Amino acid sequence: MAQPAKKAILVIGGGISGVSVAVEAAEAGYNVILVEKNPYLGGRVAQHYRYFPKLCPPYCGLEINFRRIKQNPNISFYTLSEVTEISGSAGDFNVKIRQFPRYVNSKCTCCSRCVDVCPETRVNEFNFGMDTTKAIYLPHEMAFPMKYAIDDRYCKGAECGKCVEVCKYDAIELDAKETSFTLNNIGSIVFATGWNLYDMKKVDNLGFGRVKNVITNMMMERLAAPNGPTDGKIERPSDGKEVKKVAFVQCAGSRDENHLNYCSAICCMSSLKESTYIREKNPDSQVSIFYIDLRTPGKYEDFLKKVEKDEKIKMIKGKVAKIEQASASDDVIVTFEDVINMRKMEERFDMVVLAAGMEAQTKMKSLPGKLQLEANGFIFPTQAEGIYSAGVAKKPGDVTSSVQDATASALRAIQTAFRK
Repeated sequence: MAQPAKKAILVIGGGISGVSVAVEAAEAGYNVILVEKNPYLGGRVAQHYRYFPKLCPPYCGLEINFRRIKQNPNISFYTLSEVTEISGSAGDFNVKIRQFPRYVNSKCTCCSRCVDVCPETRVNEFNFGMDTTKAIYLPHEMAFPMKYAIDDRYCKGAECGKCVEVCKYDAIELDAKETSFTLNNIGSIVFATGWNLYDMKKVDNLGFGRVKNVITNMMMERLAAPNGPTDGKIERPSDGKEVKKVAFVQCAGSRDENHLNYCSAICCMSSLKESTYIREKNPDSQVSIFYIDLRTPGKYEDFLKKVEKDEKIKMIKGKVAKIEQASASDDVIVTFEDVINMRKMEERFDMVVLAAGMEAQTKMKSLPGKLQLEANGFIFPTQAEGIYSAGVAKKPGDVTSSVQDATASALRAIQTAFRK
């Protein structure tokens, strides 16, 4: 593997924070190498229907950044890759990379002939398991890089080979192997490893995975998205019924000593935003939001006031005690406390959305580099000299704050890398 011709900044993670670090440093004239574990760049933001502050589709911002990457010779990137080892010191790190096979090369034109003949299906992780794709698939309609990948957990390889037979461009390489290589001359490193949804199955009383039609906030984003599993129709997963009565449960796992003992920062805004999806797509719908406190700091207070004016959206202060399956029905029964009126109540809904919290990536998998982590697994802003963190790798936050933090991290990385 060829080494950088000159000193480079390594960015680990290709979500909105990592992409922002990369383009800011590259456009300032510095070499950047971006490493991402998924077969596409964009991270969690790519899975949203809309995001703050403009409530526009995520590709309003991502597409511009992808164009900046394509046009800038200072940026190189590796997808389906992970950093396995870091050695050396600021100004001269050595980094080992493992790259998993995509089985599809750069000749791919996304003509879809391979998909048409593929006999195997896989769970669509991009849509949180709410639909399936073929074993050879495009991660999503606006994926970057825009080329297919093969999931070798499902593909039968040469035993089938139908995709190879129909590909006119010799783009499929079923014999591709995992590779490893070392990058030297790395001046500084930025961890932009992002976050995972907290596993809602661990919060037993909320019924996720056991009660039909209990979903997470990110699943709601995919349901509302035009390129989601229902083409943007908000239907409950069990039977495709249009939802008319929906409950949002705040602090699902967050601010709980048994799960995440911190506020995940974006959950209140996420539920308020998603309540507007339901109201816009079905004007007859009703929404109830169960909350402990509604946290909408600064400029987001105006959005809260706007949502509160909708008479068909109820804000109910009180914790949800349990969520159960309705008898002989796909409906959901929610038992909750109504703090204002000092009573315990029970109510039936078509669907329940859990405002699942943000969990640090380090909780799922350890990261290289002897990182210093705070108690909940987020990466301290500054590590050994030359190693930094950005965005939600550092702490829970929204897209705007993550991009701002990424710009600051790019500056720190430049200052360290190029003064050595």
